[in-house]
Amino acid sequence: MTAPASDPKRAIEAVFRIESPRLIAGLARIVRDVGLAEELAQEALVAALEKWPESGVPDNPGAWLMATAKNRAIDELRRGKRLERKHEELGHDMDAERDDPVTAVEDAIDDDIGDDLLRLIFTSCHPVLPTEARVALTLRLLGGLTTPEIARAFLVPEPTIAQRIVRAKRTLAEAHVPFEVPRGPELAPRLASVLEVIYLVFNEGYSATAGDDWMRPALCEDALRLGRIVAALAPREAEVHGLVALMEIQASRARARRGPSGEPILLLEQDRGRWDQMLIRRGLDALERAEALGGAPGPYALQGAIAACHARARTAAETDWARIVGLYGALAELTPSPIVELNRAVALGMLMGPAAGLAIVDGLRTEPALARYHLLPSVRGDLLMKLGRLAEARVEFERAATLTQNERERALLLGRAAACAQRES
Repeated sequence: MTAPASDPKRAIEAVFRIESPRLIAGLARIVRDVGLAEELAQEALVAALEKWPESGVPDNPGAWLMATAKNRAIDELRRGKRLERKHEELGHDMDAERDDPVTAVEDAIDDDIGDDLLRLIFTSCHPVLPTEARVALTLRLLGGLTTPEIARAFLVPEPTIAQRIVRAKRTLAEAHVPFEVPRGPELAPRLASVLEVIYLVFNEGYSATAGDDWMRPALCEDALRLGRIVAALAPREAEVHGLVALMEIQASRARARRGPSGEPILLLEQDRGRWDQMLIRRGLDALERAEALGGAPGPYALQGAIAACHARARTAAETDWARIVGLYGALAELTPSPIVELNRAVALGMLMGPAAGLAIVDGLRTEPALARYHLLPSVRGDLLMKLGRLAEARVEFERAATLTQNERERALLLGRAAACAQRES
């Protein structure tokens, strides 16, 4: 029994994108090599591309792909003369009387697919890899993105992304990184690496660092999906729920963040009626789950709480800036950073007036980490403009425009500089 498909190739690619993380995760636990696991999954895709256009898409395409991938895995183990060794490794968990190694491999692939996905996430985000490689590999193996798609998303040449992925898989193999969920004292730093990768992907979609687009919604969606998967697989980890809360609430503003021509609309100027209330509810629920787990809130939970303050305010004027200032203070104690201080300055300026915010910003002007950070002069320009110091504000907006690599943001900053010039004259 097969389901008819008017465009089999498109259907196959859509199914594979959904099923590939599960395929790779199940295979990686057996072959203990994510690179080989991906190759085997790709072979299953090739088989589908050959057969489905004629036979039709199966009623259960995921099961078909898994069965095909299993056969490829067994063949690979036989070719590499490793089947007996793998069978021995698995044997202590199996019936001692079972003498069929093929059945053993099949059973092992079928078991604990949720755990396998979690293992794959921790492996793809292993700290042995540089950050850029972790991001690329995670999007490839768990996001189901092709190399060209990743390259387009991050405005990086395709060969560069391809090299990052190849090197990442080679590094994992050479370092003999175990395909497992870390336990005990290893869990916290490894989980932090996973969450860092997910949030980096989200941020690149939410505020693109370069290019012609202010946002890249597909990346936000990929990050949200990954965050939700980790939250479902690790429900007792408060910071996972904190990150999901932060991303859900920020994503709720997507429709309001861009004007008719794609131009940026800043937070306090957005039409809050266009915020996605379903995403806000999901974010607030995730924040409640994080808080219910107890303990001191981590950096993502604190940022999620800040986002919640904006989400709960029906108008910009109703924003609880005192709570936001306090939350940024707690975040600064937990993870000291000049960027956190810059954000606290913005909040303090809203609470106590622009002069209070400017005092903090002026103290950050010598921070080496902010020397090329366009938001420092952008924030300073905004505070100066509110104080009526228009000539100084114009210079700051112009400087910020030279530092950003995003064309939409550059146009916004130059527009603010021009507005200052008009008011001066």
